[in-house]
Amino acid sequence: MIYPSIDKLLNQVGSKFLLVNIISKRCKEMEEKNYYQLNNYKSQKNIGKALEEISKGLIHIKEK
Repeated sequence: MIYPSIDKLLNQVGSKFLLVNIISKRCKEMEEKNYYQLNNYKSQKNIGKALEEISKGLIHIKEK
């Protein structure tokens, strides 16, 4: 089972396309800068960590 739920994340983000773009950019940032916003994650992979940050409201989306 995926944590956090995709349905919950789509309520925060709005579309699957935008969610995938946000996650990919955040994963690249984690790998390049080695910067993590939480102290302990449930997931071990950066994709799961990015999903957790979105669900906790740590990543903000600027809409034009």
